[in-house]
Order: sequence, then C-alpha cells, then structure tokens
Amino acid sequence: MLTRSWTGRVSPEWTIRVAGRTGDTAWDPAWAEADDRTLVEVCLAGERQAFDIIVERHRRQVYQLCYRYVGNHEDASDLAQDAFIRAFRGLKGFKGESSLSTWLYRIAVNVCLNRLALKTPRGEPLEPAERIDFHAERQDLAMMRAEQAAQVRAAIRQLPPKQRATVILRIYHDLPHDEIAGILGSSVGAAKANLFHALANLKKLLR
Repeated sequence: MLTRSWTGRVSPEWTIRVAGRTGDTAWDPAWAEADDRTLVEVCLAGERQAFDIIVERHRRQVYQLCYRYVGNHEDASDLAQDAFIRAFRGLKGFKGESSLSTWLYRIAVNVCLNRLALKTPRGEPLEPAERIDFHAERQDLAMMRAEQAAQVRAAIRQLPPKQRATVILRIYHDLPHDEIAGILGSSVGAAKANLFHALANLKKLLR
C-alpha cells in the first residue's frame, strides 16, 4: 500500500512513500546513483524503498505534464500521485522496451484522459485541417513557443483529449514522434498527423 500527501504549494512538494516495509532501515545511498532500470529491478526484488527514488527523480516532469493538461495545481497533483500509484502497482509490467520516463508518461497521460472522460461530456472535435503539411511543423512549433504562455495553455485545454496530450508531449516535453506514438498507443504516422491537426487547431484558437 502507498501513502501520499500534498502540501498545497504551487510546486509539486508532495511525497509518495511505500507503506509496510520490512523494518525501518534507510535505503542504500548507492541507489541514488543507479539508473532507472536498476531501481526497478531492486524494487521488484523486495527493496521497495527504491521506488521513493524513482518518484523523486521523475515527479516534477510527471506533475508538469498533468498540470499542462488540466491547468490547475491541485488536480495536477492528484493526477500525478495517481500516476505514480498505478506505476508502483504495475511495476512488473515495465519490460524495459522504452525508458522509464516514457512508461511513466504513458501512465500519466492515461490517468489524465480517464479523468477528463469522467469530468466532461464527449464533444465534437475541432475541425481538423484538410491537408497535412508535415514540413510546416517546425515553424508551427516555434510560433507556439513564442506565443504568450497563458494564451497557449488556455488554447491547448480546448483541444480534443488526444490532440491535447500530443501537443503537450511535443511542445513542452520535446519528445520525438516515436515516443509519443508509444505513449498514446498509435503509429508514428498517426502521431505526426495528430500533432499537425492539433497545431492547426491551436492556430485557429490563438487568432
């Protein structure tokens, strides 16, 4: 079982700690220098304190993804914590085929998509662009980064759910298309097309 708490601050100063450990011994300081896959192996071997280090190492990125998706700190904190709880419970499912961060992003995106599906009715998606011009992507990304941050965040929250996730992973987390495809469970071509439609819709909204 996991326990969790959140301070209510703007930064993600919450903690997730594993309950029911064997004894109260501190974790091995050498684990702090271990790579992610080693920490997963150590945790699965019974040293669950290693998961504390995984949380500490990745919590800010996961929190930021959730925040950009929902737009407020309290919900983002709850979603990030839920993502780590799911990750801990499903740690045996991490096969090492992708990086641990990509695997955590996949869980966090699914948590956000599920929360959005529960909170809001399914609406009509914004009208996608008729023609896909992948060569325009770099220029569009540069334009989005140059826009006022608050305006861009507000526009992103009006996108259909998967378009929203795609543009957050690409613009803010700078993930390549193949990683985004893996996170969203789609082909690389579909991920590229999804990003193109998202950027086209954002340009309409920002006008």
